[in-house]
Amino acid sequence: MNLVKRKENVKTIQNNGIERHPVPVLGIDYKIKIIYKNIKITELDVENRTIKISLPNRYKKVSNKDILDLAIEKMYEQIAKVEIERAMEKTRIMVGFAPEEYDIKKMPTLGKCEKHKITINPEIVKYSRDIIDYVVLHQYCHLKHKNHTKLFFNMLEKYLPNYKKCEEILLNL
Repeated sequence: MNLVKRKENVKTIQNNGIERHPVPVLGIDYKIKIIYKNIKITELDVENRTIKISLPNRYKKVSNKDILDLAIEKMYEQIAKVEIERAMEKTRIMVGFAPEEYDIKKMPTLGKCEKHKITINPEIVKYSRDIIDYVVLHQYCHLKHKNHTKLFFNMLEKYLPNYKKCEEILLNL
């Protein structure tokens, strides 16, 4: 399923940091604020719908936008490892089978299934857990039914009766 990516605004702020909003995480929009500190390891803190990323001072010379994009990408990858594993296990238990393997990789779509392997885009964590669960189940259904046939949709509806609501949400982004 293809999605149109959200346009995100970036603005520089005066305290040598950068702020970007909105940055969606599990369906909730957060502001991101980068702060440079005399530290060795990057720190991340969430407070009042703001994700504060503290970076070592050595990164001050790098473009704020590049640093911010990299920090957000890494954050999504880390959250995706946990959330996709959760959704995969939930779906495996529900349907009674699993793919031979799965991967988390950036790609133009949120998910794909090829040769008994499911691939999920880490940017899926921008969306709610319901949407993540839907995309994973959708790919599981492709393990049994390659195309979007009546049997495919019957299986999808059996395990997620409100799947059309999820599809509608994704189509209207």
